[in-house]
Amino acid sequence: MSTPFDLTGKRALVTGASQGIGTDVVRALAAAGADLVLSARSAAALEPLAQAVTREHGVRTAVVTADLARAADVERLAEESLAAFGGLDVLVSNAGISFPQMAVDVDADTWDLTMAVNVRAPALLGSRIGRAMAAAGGGSVVNVSSLAGSLALAEHYAYSTSKAALNMATKVLALELGPSGVRANTVSPTVVMTEMGQRVWGEEVKAAPMLARIPLGHFAEPADVSNAVVFLASDASAMVNGQDLKVDGGFSVA
Repeated sequence: MSTPFDLTGKRALVTGASQGIGTDVVRALAAAGADLVLSARSAAALEPLAQAVTREHGVRTAVVTADLARAADVERLAEESLAAFGGLDVLVSNAGISFPQMAVDVDADTWDLTMAVNVRAPALLGSRIGRAMAAAGGGSVVNVSSLAGSLALAEHYAYSTSKAALNMATKVLALELGPSGVRANTVSPTVVMTEMGQRVWGEEVKAAPMLARIPLGHFAEPADVSNAVVFLASDASAMVNGQDLKVDGGFSVA
């Protein structure tokens, strides 16, 4: 008997799949039974993961490379991902970039690149793939945002702005595509202890003030985000639409 979290037969695209949260999301969706299109800039970084999840879970996989800073690549990614398995039921826009800068130091090139990858790419994917999902009768769009999209974070002028914009883009998708059975939601984690998270927040002196604001007393692990993504991708969240699911240990309640 299937469970509400069972994704057997569902087809999902995950961007930023080659590392960190994206890799964990791929593994979690595969464990739930989803066939997967994996995307990042390098096929060499994706192929071993695709082979591993196929071997371990028996799901179908496809690899589509794309540079999300290029609008033409985003359009091509949408087309090729939809063609890989004859449609998509789940879109997970996970890829994102950050260049810590104070507001007074921001430069136009960094600002534009951050907006292109963090907002334009998931917005275009949500538009193109969401349209196909709507025509097919439904689906789920899950955009990986950040707590920095709703709470200001120093030295993250462009990043915080991009994530706030992504949150609103997701709400518009939820409003417009909901009548066609397409749900759109965001997942907003606090610091996640990926390899990058360890590098940035691994020092106790730097981490202590941030940890002091998290009631649960620890940072998130990749699985905390992946489990939230699986929930929003699955029928377990059938009535959840236009929401921002904060995976922050209670940071935002203070």
